[in-house]
Amino acid sequence: MALTPVDPGDLATVVTTLEMTRRPPLRPLPPSPLRLVRWDRPRPETYRTLFRRVGGPWLWYSRLAMDDAALTAIIHDPQVQVFAAIDPTGIEIGLLELDFRHAGMCELAYFGLVPELAGKGHGRWLMAEAMARAWLPGIARLGVHTCTLDHPSALNFYRAQGFIAVRRTIETFPDPRALGLLAPDMGAHIPYLGPDTGA
Repeated sequence: MALTPVDPGDLATVVTTLEMTRRPPLRPLPPSPLRLVRWDRPRPETYRTLFRRVGGPWLWYSRLAMDDAALTAIIHDPQVQVFAAIDPTGIEIGLLELDFRHAGMCELAYFGLVPELAGKGHGRWLMAEAMARAWLPGIARLGVHTCTLDHPSALNFYRAQGFIAVRRTIETFPDPRALGLLAPDMGAHIPYLGPDTGA
């Protein structure tokens, strides 16, 4: 087996696509002090702030690289629903984005909480909230993607919720830290090999 070199300014990740084709049995919402708030037509800068807070440690970057027009076209689309998870003090600490733009399916486009909440049961609460909103009449498939840059428990978490892995792909892209979209100390679990951006 040959190793394929990756440019120091790029990242490579294995993406796993998961889906479920049947709504799971309804369960009571796990208790949580958090609440979910629908963001109707959020401003790009507000959205990016939460996106960076939740996803920066896992090197989420796609929405950071978009210009305002491209991002607004997505998050203001009537078939895309954006939610913020709010803590008891009113601080946004989680992101849920549901994409209904393909007939008959819903994509968990983004799903996550700030890393400080990992392992405290809030992920199960957020997933229960997602399920309640995703399985609308006419939805036959719910999909989600995770990758090897994500939290190490992400794949097993999705599988435990009833998602089935259906495909793996390899993705390479410019390291967002090298582009200045994220600080060089973000994503410490993935060594940064690029130049210091001074961010």
